[in-house]
Amino acid sequence: MAPEQRAGQKVVVIGGGPAGLMAAEVLSGAGILVDLYDAMPSVGRKFLLAGIGGMNITHSEPFDRFLLRYGARQQALEPQISRFDNEGLRAWVEGLGIGTFVGSSGRVFPTDMKAAPLLRAWLKRLRSQGVQFHMRHRWHGFAEAPVPGEKSYVLAFTAPEGEVRVEADWIVLALGGGSWKRLGSDGAWVPLLEAQGVTVAPLKPANCGFVVASGKAATGWSEHFRERFAGQPLKPVRATLEDTQGQTLSKQGEFVITETGVEGSLIYGLSAALRNRLEQAGEAVLKLDLAPGRTLQQLEEALAKPRGKESMAKHLKKRAGIEGVKAGLLRELAGPEDLADPRRLAALIKALPLRLVSPKPLDEAISSAGGVPFEALDEQLMVRNLPGIFCAGEMLDWEAPTGGYLLTACFATGRAAGFGVLERLGMSARESS
Repeated sequence: MAPEQRAGQKVVVIGGGPAGLMAAEVLSGAGILVDLYDAMPSVGRKFLLAGIGGMNITHSEPFDRFLLRYGARQQALEPQISRFDNEGLRAWVEGLGIGTFVGSSGRVFPTDMKAAPLLRAWLKRLRSQGVQFHMRHRWHGFAEAPVPGEKSYVLAFTAPEGEVRVEADWIVLALGGGSWKRLGSDGAWVPLLEAQGVTVAPLKPANCGFVVASGKAATGWSEHFRERFAGQPLKPVRATLEDTQGQTLSKQGEFVITETGVEGSLIYGLSAALRNRLEQAGEAVLKLDLAPGRTLQQLEEALAKPRGKESMAKHLKKRAGIEGVKAGLLRELAGPEDLADPRRLAALIKALPLRLVSPKPLDEAISSAGGVPFEALDEQLMVRNLPGIFCAGEMLDWEAPTGGYLLTACFATGRAAGFGVLERLGMSARESS
């Protein structure tokens, strides 16, 4: 079907990330002429950067377990993700001519591990379906106040040639969250929607690092520890936390020492619970097991053996396998009396308390929590008090750990918003397939 202005209806997508591009694909694939606007010089910038270390598209785990990764929002996201789940997303990628494989961790990657070929193939499809791209167009609100009962909106954009006004009947907003401003996700849309009476949950850092208080510094590490170990990974480590509901969360993996604290996959996986704990209590204590392969009794027996003329460093390495950054962290957080007592030392190796005092700034986070709550939307992701305007992607109020879950929900909600517009246009699933 050739692209058309169906019955004079103007359809606009704002945001060129995965959610916006997916909405544009659904609409243009049904023969709708779509105009996509983005503030950046090119689309998919955060998508491309996220793929530099290996493009993790989704995760291969069973759907019921997969859905658990969305925490408190799993019920709200279930309708969208069930219609475009990890298997559906993988099939879609392969439909673009990009092979995929499942890594040892269960994560799904393109065969070449790169994001750029996937994005190029996708944009080729979108252009062939008639999507018109308008780059360097930053949305800054409504040029005319929306009139209740009238679906047509006049959007105002700042463009290289000055202010541009665009009239639209149907709009998909896929403007991202509040992290990575330099790539376009700056949260500038929040006051624009709030001015129209849309409730927006405050944007917060997710999948983020945290600042520590080591005891040797009010915040951050001692100068000695920072200079020697910043940038080094700790692995393997098991981290345990009691969340705000009193439940014990425990994960094993690795993390990295930063200039002021910690970051990395193990920390990101606990970041929501850590952030909530900080908000409730002002601090969060993470218990670190530096020797997850050994029991407390084994460590007590090994460390109780006389060390003679051996240095403490050699004793820790020989008896407990603790060396390098792990030994440095132990010394940073333990006192001399702890190091001198084998039982206390063994207990600290198995449960070293690390006090976190704040998350890193929102703009340094991988993703963000908060945004437009699902309660403000109908089942098609249309804003209840702004008929004709749909929201998708990271600007919705949900969060998930890294591992492909973020991208999957962005794709799924973008697709759902696109189909929501089609349904409002009276197009059946058969017609739009």
